[in-house]
Amino acid sequence: MRFTKCLSLAGIALFASAIANADITVFAASSMTNALQTAKQAFQKTHPDTNIQLAFAASSKLARQIENGAPANLYVSANQKWMDYLAQKDLLAANSRVDIARNTLVLIVPKDSKLTKVNLRAPQWTSYLGDGRLAIGEPNAVPAGRYAKQSLTSIHAWHLVEKKLAPAANVRVALSYVERGETPMGIVYSTDAKLTPKVRVLAEFPQSSYEPITYPAALIKGQDNQESREFLAFLQSSEGQKIFAQYGFMRP
Repeated sequence: MRFTKCLSLAGIALFASAIANADITVFAASSMTNALQTAKQAFQKTHPDTNIQLAFAASSKLARQIENGAPANLYVSANQKWMDYLAQKDLLAANSRVDIARNTLVLIVPKDSKLTKVNLRAPQWTSYLGDGRLAIGEPNAVPAGRYAKQSLTSIHAWHLVEKKLAPAANVRVALSYVERGETPMGIVYSTDAKLTPKVRVLAEFPQSSYEPITYPAALIKGQDNQESREFLAFLQSSEGQKIFAQYGFMRP
């Protein structure tokens, strides 16, 4: 079976004009899509004249785009690694970095799958893949894939699935593989699994088996205008945190 990787930043090029005219341009991890879209709508109720543009992709790709001069005011990463990357390049506005949410990792199957339960600590669960593949974010680039590899390694299953992966450009693409039944299983964030009735959570990976999944946000040096500072403050506020909770995120 052939899996096509999406060009996740194509939309940025297509909407370059809109981004250029935005008061706030947010580059954010794909798993934040729905929550930040809702946060944008809520923020604009009190800031109706503020033009906010959201661009979503894998955290790694967005970080490299920012490094190359992409016009982002605010960056939200799905892990600390890529925020550290920009910090080391001295691209973050001073004292603006803050964790805004947490997440967990789950194993999903299509809704009509006959599987009802697996024990992730018993590597035999991997046999249920059969001739199929395991949908996963690209382990070397996508945070969700990196966390998945950590967990699979910890529970002694990585060597059993390493050659049976369907690597995806971001976690939402991995989710879509399972939604469409292209793969019998997938590993995504718990928040992603809640977005569609087309998949079921089969098991939760032990949180001790992977690094804490935290979402740091920071303003970009030289791009930290008043509007972006206010939007970041909103994401940290009680109202912003309620929106994250609505989509299954936990407090940082």
